[in-house]
Amino acid sequence: MIEGKIVRVSGPVVEARGMKGAKMYDVVRVGDENLIGEIIRLNQDMATIQVYEETTGLKPGEKVVSTGNPLSAELGPGLITSIFDGIQRPLVQIKESVGDFITRGVDVPALDRKKKWDFKPLVKKGDKVTSGDVIGEVRETSLVTHRIMIPPGIEGKIRDIVDEGKYIVEDIIAKVETKEGQKEIKLMHRWPVRKGRPYRKKLDPTAPLITGQRVVDTFFPIAKGGTAAIPGGFGTGKTVMLHQLAKWSDADIIVYIGCGERGNEMTDVLREFPELKDPKSGEPLMNRTILIANTSNMPVAARDASVYTGITLAEYYRDMGYDVALMADSTSRWAEAMREISGRLEEMPGEEGYPAYLASRLAEFYERAGRVITLGSGEREGSVSVVGAVSPPGGDFSEPVAQNTLRIVKVFWALDSDLADRRHFPAINWLRSYSLYVDSVREHWEQIGKGWADLRTKAMTLLQKEAELQEIVKLVGPDALP
Repeated sequence: MIEGKIVRVSGPVVEARGMKGAKMYDVVRVGDENLIGEIIRLNQDMATIQVYEETTGLKPGEKVVSTGNPLSAELGPGLITSIFDGIQRPLVQIKESVGDFITRGVDVPALDRKKKWDFKPLVKKGDKVTSGDVIGEVRETSLVTHRIMIPPGIEGKIRDIVDEGKYIVEDIIAKVETKEGQKEIKLMHRWPVRKGRPYRKKLDPTAPLITGQRVVDTFFPIAKGGTAAIPGGFGTGKTVMLHQLAKWSDADIIVYIGCGERGNEMTDVLREFPELKDPKSGEPLMNRTILIANTSNMPVAARDASVYTGITLAEYYRDMGYDVALMADSTSRWAEAMREISGRLEEMPGEEGYPAYLASRLAEFYERAGRVITLGSGEREGSVSVVGAVSPPGGDFSEPVAQNTLRIVKVFWALDSDLADRRHFPAINWLRSYSLYVDSVREHWEQIGKGWADLRTKAMTLLQKEAELQEIVKLVGPDALP
């Protein structure tokens, strides 16, 4: 165990000496209250740490202890219907143990250690297994069957597997004989959030993600495994649009990340989703939803973790063969957190004060979307579709976050304040928006209704002509028209 001492505190950034042997992105416990932090820079025995909790009261001389592990998500039954903070602490359990406010240094495991799950084995002793193979099932909710998989990096022969019955997430359900020795498989495992989960092959997205919004599905479709951005100024309906997609899109699982936005927006989701019914099954929508709430009044550094935690949970369900839709509201707040941390680190600022690595961090996040053939035997397909809201100050689409996002994503739904002022929702401007998935999903739509592409083109042409005529009307006035 590596232990150092705090030498400097600057907002969410702490510097500690005596950390020789620690690794980048190791999780550390900071100060006497054991605050959670992550090493983001190493220089000889000096470690720079971003702390995911409020640092008020920390002082030089307090201890910093490295856990030796990267920031990881717990993956197993019990994720669906849960609401976590940015570092995957369950907010409901925290409320039960310490009250309405999150106490600093509180340590509650993400998955319930007491709840028993009905496990049904699908393999038997002596079977050969490899990474990604499904060895059993747990009925997580009425909508989701949780497939227990061999974690990546394990391959061998089943030496022992439990009978059908009730087990907690920490129970050993199987033992696998590998070349390196015997490995124990539990209902849960951990995975570093900054590392994308492996898959066998990436596929072209060809099936549309049906959203239930006609302007999206007809004019600017997104494919399953695709990426989209919703930029718009204040009050144009970004969050409402994301809520609509989360409610009615035909994904199997929804991961909703509230990153730096207002707490009442997460409250709306928590109130509405249990009452709304899934159109396919008639079950509450909450039974397919995971919420990550890192609201504007929570520590800024944890916004960084919330985005990576959300995409890791989405990839986990993708590996089971589900179509997952991830909503990030808003990536601009995440970028602002990067800007603040970068400023505290005294790094050279880029455009508008954002760090020079803003584009690569955004790309790193969006490229984890996609439709894939998963690891394991059998042709199991899954997808992660990512929709990110962008909140440019004053609705200025030329600012760095909007511009860098546009370079990466393939669908651009531009929200228009004029349409929003006229109460035209969703306020998607049909002249400024575009989708690069139109050709990819054409075959799917043509099978359902012949001539879809021609009708779409005609409709777009009509809308463009209408915009031209509106310009003439503004020049000559409506009274001069015949």
